[in-house]
Amino acid sequence: MSLNLLSPSFDGSQLAPVEPRHAPLFCFALLTISCALASFALACATPFAAFAVIAAAMLPLRPALLVVTGAWLVNQGIGFGALHYPVDANTMLWGLAIGLAAVAATAISAAVLRSLSHSRIPLALAIAMACAYAAYELALLAATPFLGGAGSFTAAIIGRIGLSNIVWLIGLVAMCEIVRLVNPFKRGRAMS
Repeated sequence: MSLNLLSPSFDGSQLAPVEPRHAPLFCFALLTISCALASFALACATPFAAFAVIAAAMLPLRPALLVVTGAWLVNQGIGFGALHYPVDANTMLWGLAIGLAAVAATAISAAVLRSLSHSRIPLALAIAMACAYAAYELALLAATPFLGGAGSFTAAIIGRIGLSNIVWLIGLVAMCEIVRLVNPFKRGRAMS
């Protein structure tokens, strides 16, 4: 069985587990649930680069940005509400930096995926993941002169978080494929 994630009628999205009209809601639900799980399990290492690639592959840019921003808000709500992050200026500014980095990763993912739209989807997703993760980490690194924390940018930490993003991307793509395969309202089928 081949991995067939390309939309039969390419409309700007590369992952098509559900009908295009349901894609924003599906993507938001998928990323919100994933973000909640990741936030509790990983706290500050939520895989926003993987979320950015999934959103950019599934949606046009504007809805992708909104969905990733929604996932970031869930992450911040869990962090400050349930995980009791300190409510101080530095922590809130780091939260904002993470949100901006996630938005940058989404924009980069969308640009990469649109430029590779005729490529094989696994390769396109891998390239988008590499670019999204680089953009995400560079945006966070750019905040360190103002917010501190440069010591967290070691090769070991960046590598571990990068690997986590890759695993999450694979899992999210697998979830999209499972939904696509079992979707009772497949394209072209009349709803009764």
